[in-house]
Amino acid sequence: MLGFLTARRAGLDDPLRLRRAESTRRVLGLQLNPDRDVDRIHGNGINTIDIEAVEGRYMLSGGADGVIVIYDLENFSGKLQYTCKAVCTIGRSSRYVHKFSVETVQWYPYDTGMFVSSSFDKTMKVWDTETLKPAEVFQFEGNVYCHHLSPIARKHSLIAVGTTNPKIQLCDLKSGSRIHILQGHRAEVLSVRWSPRYEHILATASADSKVKVWDVRRASGSLFTLDQHNGDKSKASSEAVNTAHNGRVNGLCFTGDGLYLLTTGTDDRMRLWNSATGENTLVNYGKVCNESRKRLQFTVSRGCSPEFVFVPCGSSVAVYTLHTGELVTMLRGHYNNVDCCEFHPDYQEVYSGGKDCNILAWVPVLRPSGVEEDSDHEVKGAAGQSSVNPAFQDAWSSDED
Repeated sequence: MLGFLTARRAGLDDPLRLRRAESTRRVLGLQLNPDRDVDRIHGNGINTIDIEAVEGRYMLSGGADGVIVIYDLENFSGKLQYTCKAVCTIGRSSRYVHKFSVETVQWYPYDTGMFVSSSFDKTMKVWDTETLKPAEVFQFEGNVYCHHLSPIARKHSLIAVGTTNPKIQLCDLKSGSRIHILQGHRAEVLSVRWSPRYEHILATASADSKVKVWDVRRASGSLFTLDQHNGDKSKASSEAVNTAHNGRVNGLCFTGDGLYLLTTGTDDRMRLWNSATGENTLVNYGKVCNESRKRLQFTVSRGCSPEFVFVPCGSSVAVYTLHTGELVTMLRGHYNNVDCCEFHPDYQEVYSGGKDCNILAWVPVLRPSGVEEDSDHEVKGAAGQSSVNPAFQDAWSSDED
């Protein structure tokens, strides 16, 4: 740490290098926090969570019981042990509550005054946070598996929606109507994600084993379909041509810079793709257990070097190095399958929700006070760890000798 600070003060180091190294160290030290609880409100499994990007303070959760909860993650007590309180709940007693399972919740990217939820009751609702009443309700013909608002869009206010109908629906927040459909899939659409780099680029995943990338400004079909064999016909059977997985594709996630796209499927595989060319990078993550028939919500770290992937794997959360596929650790603490997890980039924390009705907080372990990090003992310890874990070595590499 002192070496980073000295190099930064002397102008020898990149300003972000210390931040990236510390973020990486914190992610590698994630553990279940015994001192932090999250109010247990849901009476059934938790399908989806989302942390707002404006303040990084409020978290949404949606459950299989149709209930939506807003939590305050801040600790105002000043005590080490505290509970993240539920500040408001859209429960079964509300006349506006979803009738069936809530599959996706998402904050409006620019303001905590609004959020969007979608459900198996064939509706998507746009909520006013102040009144906890829906300002707009979109009705669909089938169950809604997923929706997504672009985190960067300035020229449009479209919500992409995936339902049991193979056609992707584009709903306009400004007009309150469905303005366009995207045709190309042959089965229900399980996941949709807007690119965090280009506001008109959309990725969609379906039960037909395919992932398509669209430019919503084009009237014609998709830009391209991801092919796990990169066009090599000799490796693919006739049924597997232009498929991303050998099963249902139920998870999508862009990296923070939008350059890569991650997909998960019921073939127990996770794949990393170049989002510009659609090329399979062939990173081998090994077996990634995936038994979910619905959308699987996983996440990627931001601000680390290297970046990490957090993906539900049975009753645990598996942590992988993004570009090497190395399994770094398994976060164990849930009593039943984990369905969703979310990374908090401000504090390098992870929140996970599962069928055990619990939301768990995974936080970095703090360094013990009074430890001199430039001592010979510390240097030897870091060297020992780096020889075991390449991710740790990359994070703490230094040009200083």
